[in-house]
Amino acid sequence: MRSPMSPDHPLQQDYEVRFDWAREGLRSIAQGAGVIVVIDAISFTTTVERAVTEGLEVQPFPGTRVEAERIAAEHGFGEARLAGPRGGAGVTLSPSSLTAENVAAFGATRAVVPSFNGSRLSAAAAGFGVPVLAASLRNRSAVAQWILDHQHAVGRRVKVAVVAGGEVRDDETVRFSDEDMLTAGAVIDALGALGIDACSPEAAAACAAYTGLARATRHLFTASSSGVELRDEGQGADVELAAQTDVSTTVPVLVDGVFRAVDPAARA
Repeated sequence: MRSPMSPDHPLQQDYEVRFDWAREGLRSIAQGAGVIVVIDAISFTTTVERAVTEGLEVQPFPGTRVEAERIAAEHGFGEARLAGPRGGAGVTLSPSSLTAENVAAFGATRAVVPSFNGSRLSAAAAGFGVPVLAASLRNRSAVAQWILDHQHAVGRRVKVAVVAGGEVRDDETVRFSDEDMLTAGAVIDALGALGIDACSPEAAAACAAYTGLARATRHLFTASSSGVELRDEGQGADVELAAQTDVSTTVPVLVDGVFRAVDPAARA
């Protein structure tokens, strides 16, 4: 009987496009990758795309909201401000809160955003020293084009680690989320359309899930466990935003711990 592999054991190393889940999967497939794509569709990476589109930088917080609130109370974020919890007033974790009016009234150009999975995954990805992109259905084709342009800028093909956050339970175990699987597959499909298509079996399976269900993505997002939970909390607008495909050309890139719009050549 084979012993279990640790998260630090490198996996899918022979493939240009890789796919895995959460921080443990990140540690396995990001080794040797030239770009990391982080996905938390409902809703951290959708929120990041909306924020950067509206001119607001996003600093993903690596801990819990309680920890972030303590630091904010001690003025530990400098000129950045802590975004509010989902459902609160103004700029929050909710992508529907990222309106031009709320951003203008926010009082800072950088928002610190904690989330139970997406922000912590993004902060962990920053440790690999390569471009980290925040992807959603909304910008999946723009993300793929950014990666192709980045390859042209560095003059070689780079391997891409696509990491889905999934949902994290209170006990820190990861729950499968179909919205993250579909979004990962959508990004992998867009990469394939540009010729970045040497996929691991895991990446190919995610891509097939998306291409087979692409016409049903809106329904699947709203009917998923995460979607139902948000709709029951009166946050259905967040799900609707996350389910929109190819409506944005914004590609948030994590630079010095902050998501902002960055030219692909600038990260060469």
